Amino acid sequence: MERPLRAARAATFIYFVLNGTLLGMWVVQIPAIEEQVGISHAALGGFLVLLGAGAFLGMQVGGRLSDRLGPRTVVPLAGVLCSVTLILPGLAQQPWVLGAALLIFGFGNGTLDVSMNAHAVQVEKAYERPVMSAFHATFSIGGVLAALVGAAALGIGWGPAATLAAVAVTGVVVALASARLLLPSAPAEPAADAADGLQTEKRAVPARIWLLAVLALLIMLCEGAANDWSVLHLKTVLGAPESTAAFAFGTFAATMTIGRFLADRVSARFGPVAVLRYGSALAAVGITLVALSPWIWAALIGWALFGLGLSGCVPQLFSAAGHADPAAAGTNVSRVAGLGYIGMLAGPAVIGWMTHVMPLNHTFLLPALFCAIAAVAAGVLRTPAQRPREVELTS
Repeated sequence: MERPLRAARAATFIYFVLNGTLLGMWVVQIPAIEEQVGISHAALGGFLVLLGAGAFLGMQVGGRLSDRLGPRTVVPLAGVLCSVTLILPGLAQQPWVLGAALLIFGFGNGTLDVSMNAHAVQVEKAYERPVMSAFHATFSIGGVLAALVGAAALGIGWGPAATLAAVAVTGVVVALASARLLLPSAPAEPAADAADGLQTEKRAVPARIWLLAVLALLIMLCEGAANDWSVLHLKTVLGAPESTAAFAFGTFAATMTIGRFLADRVSARFGPVAVLRYGSALAAVGITLVALSPWIWAALIGWALFGLGLSGCVPQLFSAAGHADPAAAGTNVSRVAGLGYIGMLAGPAVIGWMTHVMPLNHTFLLPALFCAIAAVAAGVLRTPAQRPREVELTS
């Protein structure tokens, strides 16, 4: 079993890199596609909502299909779908075509996202130790790979259609070639007798799942705010030159990636509650430093702490959702991921709205508050079986 498990883990890494690369290729091509279609920056915001809506729908469908057919079936098909639909934005010449293309591509991305996370839960269960954060770190590596490939394509004069088509073909090959390495679906656990205690526990699971989803929304809203406003903060509030301002997002992204590679070890030793609680608290300290500091160097330290603190939080929430009920792992992950994705999209908009009534740096106190709430609510990651044990240890 050891060799198939290692192969399955490697395949899961591949699909996370693939997803990050496909999404990153769209991001890299945004300026060229915007010019090709002839839309403004303001109009682009509306099209990105369609991308998010498609992703949310894809997550719900992908989660249910993963539970019914198994991630081993759904993940490679979703990888093919996401790869093929990447071509569509590059072919768009009219705004309505771009809108439809992003809706479809978003659906493919959401389906791949939730199904590969469902398989990651399955791999983590087989390993009997945390591995989810490392998978999410390789998603970030996919984004870096997309930036390198996109820059190379632009350098040799390729347009969006040719570049996205080449990446799409490669993605299809990778998705199909890696499929045989995935773990087979775990056999369903035998149905238990309809005891009152079990029925109560089953009824309690959805409430816990929705609480995990709300926490994902808060944490990913903070990530979205950093993605879109970190550079502008250094440039417009602290007066940093553009070359220096770029380091705001760079430090945030770098510490988040590093933190995700380290978070699994921390979780294995101290538990997921500690990762969420102290990670959120560290993020709150970091973004508060950003909000209140008048110095560029201190703000950069704040963005670095913010990324490091947030790095392990979302993987713990996804993992807890997937392990809550093995028979509904995909559906539960889709709920948490779907609501979290809404937070990711809403974060930049919420901060933008708040800038009408207060300075940009002061709006970051809202993410600080959300991080503090996540730290206080971190106990939700404890399973019902763990709570009595903790009471015994402390009594």
